[in-house]
Amino acid sequence: MRIAAGLVIAGAVSLSAIGVAWSQATPKAAGPAQPTPQAAAPAPAPAPAKQACANPDALGVGRVVEIDTTGGPGFGFEHFKQLDFLRDKEVVLTFDDGPWPVNTPAVLKALADQCTKAIFFPIGKHATYHPEILKQVAAAGHTIGAHTWSHANLANKKLTEDQRKDEIEKGYAAVKWALGAAPSPFFRFPALQHPPEMVTYLGTRNIAMFSCDIDSFDFKVRKPEQVVDNVMKKLDKLGKGIILMHDFQRSTAEAMPELLRRLKAGGYKVVQMRAKAPVETFAKYDEELAKSNPLPTVSSRPVSSVVQTISE
Repeated sequence: MRIAAGLVIAGAVSLSAIGVAWSQATPKAAGPAQPTPQAAAPAPAPAPAKQACANPDALGVGRVVEIDTTGGPGFGFEHFKQLDFLRDKEVVLTFDDGPWPVNTPAVLKALADQCTKAIFFPIGKHATYHPEILKQVAAAGHTIGAHTWSHANLANKKLTEDQRKDEIEKGYAAVKWALGAAPSPFFRFPALQHPPEMVTYLGTRNIAMFSCDIDSFDFKVRKPEQVVDNVMKKLDKLGKGIILMHDFQRSTAEAMPELLRRLKAGGYKVVQMRAKAPVETFAKYDEELAKSNPLPTVSSRPVSSVVQTISE
């Protein structure tokens, strides 16, 4: 039975088939090569402006929850079963592998049209390619975490422990460099592969880990209707959950307007997750950017001490 309170201080703002772990290779960037490191970080992303929703029938945001990431809580029943703060018919929208031209802006537009919010887990390299797009994500008021520097599978035995940590820390430094401000201490492992030693490490760094409940498998399909069907069939079976998608994928960008419409029609409400405090990056990685099998048990704190509803 899912625990209804745990490492989350549940706080909400009124605005209105668990997925199988996916196995994705590093996204093939058909775009620009890795840029030469710049001397100065881009200008900070503008603070999101609070705007009234122009769509009277928008999906909106059902509530906002603030997460205390102390100890590295885990979310998403595909891998972490301690914390269950979502109510029936609630979802969290998440996107991996951006920012990317055309696709990420299309996702942002669909979300804006429905006045709703999501969590983005950008790849560090992609953040350095397209900092202007990542700033658009921040300016729209979405939550931003990290997804490693190069989308390396951290369960790869060929990687040393230091190399795995470098992937994590350089990823955060790259997102910070792109935004001009530290992102949230939210992290998703590439391919949902969670080496126990890295789960422990993220716990010491007070970084929350995200698996999922519903995997769209959008990297396996080409048609947007397949993305919508994959999500809705699993969601209607589970009744709620964290949805994993990719703003890197064209099929997802094209699917978003219909998917959000279906969520609204199905009576689902979006929960936005925010962190209590930003991640603390290491100066070593910040400076470098400027220059250039079972999981261990996670904290058993009550959900109410980790997730706090801010508004609803």
